[in-house]
Formats: sequence, structure tokens, C-alpha cells
Amino acid sequence: MTPVEPLPLFKFVGFTGHRHLARADLIQQRIAETLARLTSRISAVEWIAVSSIAEGADMLFVQTALGQKLSWHAILPFSSAEFQRDFTPSGWQTVEHLLSQAAERFTVVGTADRAEAYLDAGLETVDRADVLIAVWDGAAARGKGGTAEIITYAREVQRPLMIIDAKTGEVTEENFSNLLTADPWLDSINGLPGTENAPEHTRPGEPPPGLIEFMRKADLAATRGSPQFRRLVGSTVILHVCATLLAVAALVYDWHWLGLPWLKLLCLLGATGVALLLGWKHTHGQWLRQRLVAEVCRSAVSAWGLPRSLDFLERLGVAELRPLIRSIAVLHQRALRAPVFDLGQFKARYLEKRIVGQLNYYRRQELRAAPLWRRLRAAFWISTVLAIGSTAAYAIAHTMHVENVPAAVEQVVFQLFPICLPVLAAGSISFISINDLQRRVARYREMQAVLERCRRQVALTHSWNSVAKAVSETEHALLNEVVEWHSIARYSESH
Repeated sequence: MTPVEPLPLFKFVGFTGHRHLARADLIQQRIAETLARLTSRISAVEWIAVSSIAEGADMLFVQTALGQKLSWHAILPFSSAEFQRDFTPSGWQTVEHLLSQAAERFTVVGTADRAEAYLDAGLETVDRADVLIAVWDGAAARGKGGTAEIITYAREVQRPLMIIDAKTGEVTEENFSNLLTADPWLDSINGLPGTENAPEHTRPGEPPPGLIEFMRKADLAATRGSPQFRRLVGSTVILHVCATLLAVAALVYDWHWLGLPWLKLLCLLGATGVALLLGWKHTHGQWLRQRLVAEVCRSAVSAWGLPRSLDFLERLGVAELRPLIRSIAVLHQRALRAPVFDLGQFKARYLEKRIVGQLNYYRRQELRAAPLWRRLRAAFWISTVLAIGSTAAYAIAHTMHVENVPAAVEQVVFQLFPICLPVLAAGSISFISINDLQRRVARYREMQAVLERCRRQVALTHSWNSVAKAVSETEHALLNEVVEWHSIARYSESH
């Protein structure tokens, strides 16, 4: 079996520069040298160029990047029809030729002001770039959206910079200690052993083997490494409750068994041992990352074949996922060049493998969580009411000087219950909180409603746009649930 290629890591090199250059030949040579030096410095990743394509330095950068076989993502300040106004007819022909080679086009929207649109395009370039190359004469900006403004922003966000002096061609570097040469999340899962029956090839419109294998590795590792964190926390509560009940019973019934103190000690030592085990956060944190990565990949694989970007991934708010999401986005964008599923095939696959599977999952989870929630809630109220009743009975008997109370009643109702029942009530409510049962039950029901709505939408719609909208909303809801779970679990881990 041929080994499956690991999921690749992509790095973006952005560009900004002046339109008017006194020494264009020298600058183009320096751009070529700077690009070659950068890509050879970190050769284990694939570099992608990202920039606008104004006349002057921008155009030289794009031509050089394409000449060095880099993919190019074009960022345009406005639509092509509007952008064309800034070029001569011959200049626009050159731009159109270059744009035809762009792997992706992104148009900045939201402003009619031309200078502001250029500024927004420059800022978007910096935001996407891991390294920014700039051709700059060192002078202050001569207007909104100028090179100096873009460099100032890049410095503010500590972006690694390679600045080419527009007059001398001298190259200086800044902030390169901030350039991450690898991603620990990708590396850790790429480095895991391959799974059985790893995919060797896929049909057009299906996810690449590397992404499927990456998902399987993360899922398998998360399943094997699950530390059952909630069960461990719950066991500390049980052990402390047991120790308390034994101590109270020994006092009430005057027990002096030889093994009783040792039994209480074992409960307390067991609770302490579990607490120390919970303090070993590495395994738990690794499991959280693996499960989150697996679910993000599963979402991407499920929606693969949509003839548009997987925008629901880009809306996730987990900074550590950015390299993974970028890798998936680039691979998906490249896959769009090949024939995709027809609409009927995509709908059938998505409904069967994603919607039905997730519906069954949330139904199973509700069937597990809801009865436990109801039992623990009932235990809390029963314990609380009995504790109130026994305490009230003791208060009345003590106040009214009631005599001739049977010894068994006095021991159980007046002494044992007022102490033990509040402990049991506290234990019940602690289990509800530890397992987050109330929120989980409500969330499971909410997710079933979301999935049922999506199933109807996908089944009844007959256009790619409508199906893509329903899929995007569903995947966004599913991933939000995973991210919310991840945040809660990380918070629990830190405490």
C-alpha cells in the first residue's frame, strides 16, 4: 500500500510597494532574490503569493512569483470593471493576463472611496500573509493606502517583514523571530502511524486522500486517548461523599471497627490521587486538540464538493486552527478546478453520511444524558426535602422538649439525616454541574432540530446556491457546538 502524503502546511508571502519605480530592473531582481531566499529558508512548506496587482512594484512581484512557480492569490480593491479604470488599455491587458493565472481572487467590498479601498486591500494582504515583502523608499505615506501605511500596520501586528529599499535595492528584515516554521497541531497528527485501509485515490469532487487520512488519524487518536475527564472529576466527589458518610455513621452509631479508619483514609487518598491525576494536563489537552481537529476535518470532508469556499471553517474563532483551516481551504480551492459532484450525488451523500449520522449521534447522546439528568435532579430534590424535614423535626422536638423518641429515630432522623442528606444533595448537584447535563440535553435537542431543518432544506432544494447555504449553516452550527465544548473542557482542565 502506497503511503498517503501528509496534510501539507501552507505559508503566505504578501507584498506591498510603490507604483512608480526609478530602478524597476533592480527592484525586480531584488524581489526575485528575496522570494527565492525566503522559500528556501523554510522549504518544508508550500509558499503562496498574495497581493494586489497595481502598476509598478505589485506587477513585478506577481510576475516574479508566477515565474518561480508559486501560486498567486489576487486581492482586488474593487470589481474588475471598476479596477480597470486605473489602467491604460495596454496595461489592463497585462493585468487580465496575470489575473487569468491567479489561483484565487478576493475582492474587497464595503467602501466606494478608492483610496480607502486600496488601503483595505493592503491591510487584507497583511492579515493573510505570514511574511510581508515591501518595496519602500522610506518616506511617509503620500496618501491613504500608501506603502508606508501598510508597513506601519504590519509593524503594529508584528508581522515578519522583508523591506527592499526602492532607491538602493538594499534588503532589511524585521520581526523574523515571529515566523513560525511549523504547526504543532498538524505535525503531531501527521506524525501518527497510518490507519488501516488508508485511501490511495479519490474520484473527482471527493476529498484528497491526505485529508481523509489526517481526519482518521486524529479521530482514532482522540478515541484511544480519551481520559474520561468528567468521570475522574466525578469520582473525587463520590470518594469525598463516601468518606463523609462513613465518618458521620461512625459518630452516630458509635462504630469502632478496626478497618473503618483505614477505609475512610483510602477514600481520601483515592480522591487526592484522582486530583493529582487531573493535574497532569498534557494528556487531556492533547485529547481535546485531537478531537477538535478530527471534527473540523470531518466537517470539511462532509461538505467537500460544494462549488464554493468552505466559509464556515473561516468563521471559527480558534486561533490555533488557522494553519489547519488554511490547508483545507487551499486544497478545496484547488479541487474546484476539477469536475465536482452533480447536485443529486452531493445531496444524497451529504444526507446519508452527514445528516443521518449526526442525527443518530445526538439522539444517542440525549438518551444517555436525559435520564441521568432526571435521576440526579430527583436525587437532589429528594435529599433536600428530606434534609429540611429531618432538620425541622429535630428543631421542633428540641424546642418542645419532646421525650421518649425511639433511639433509632433519633439516630437516623435527628443525627444522620441532617448531615448526610445535604452532602448527598450537594453531590447530586455537583454531578449535574460536572457533566454539564442541563446544557447538554438542551443542546442535543437543539442540534436535532437544526439537523432536521437542514435535512428538509437539502432534500427539497434544487440549486447549488440553496444547498450550499443550508450546508454552510448546518456545518457552522455543528462546529460551534464542538468549539463550545472545547472551550468548556479547556476551562475545566485549567481549574
